[in-house]
Amino acid sequence: MGLHFDSFVLAAATATLADEPAAREHADAIEFRMDLADEPLSALEAYDGDLPILATNRADWEGGEASDEGRLEALSDATALEGVEAVDVELESILEGEAEGLLETARERDVSIVASAHDFEGTPPRPELVRTLTEASKYADVAKLAVTAESKADTLALLSATERLTAHGDTVATMAMGEVGSHTRAVAPVYGSKIGYAPVDPAEATAPGQYDLETLAELVATLD
Repeated sequence: MGLHFDSFVLAAATATLADEPAAREHADAIEFRMDLADEPLSALEAYDGDLPILATNRADWEGGEASDEGRLEALSDATALEGVEAVDVELESILEGEAEGLLETARERDVSIVASAHDFEGTPPRPELVRTLTEASKYADVAKLAVTAESKADTLALLSATERLTAHGDTVATMAMGEVGSHTRAVAPVYGSKIGYAPVDPAEATAPGQYDLETLAELVATLD
């Protein structure tokens, strides 16, 4: 039990688990966006697909649509459901102590933890990127960091931080959002990033700059 990130995991991002059959050919897992689904726990209970699920209930203050009321509790409930092998928890919620119960429950149920941070305004300096990833690594199986690239220098800073953390033995997932940073979704795995996200349908991208699933799978395989 528990989604393993010893090698790169390509997650098909969706709010509809009915997309799973279409994702099987290219994806290693499903990122189920609970915050974008109507009845997420019911959908998870009914899930009978082959791919393991990374459950995300993204907070509205970090780019999602879930309010804080009951958000982490729903993620905790999801860890008990068959097929859910990892959960994504915002680093800010962890640092503020709000996710302590969720983390404990996930560990008890052998569900992997992704601690995530997103910057929709820009890309902090490299030392800050390293600090954020290092902090997230203390609490989770994977430290995830998504930034918004405004220049090639931003993408280089992110890739450099990815390489440094990986060399240090930490498991990280990194990507730069936006048009300038879109290539990092294919290139970051070369530097050690362990999770990639892509929609099955390009029209249903959950973050700016995402490739569709088939394209990202082909690019990662080519560069590997």
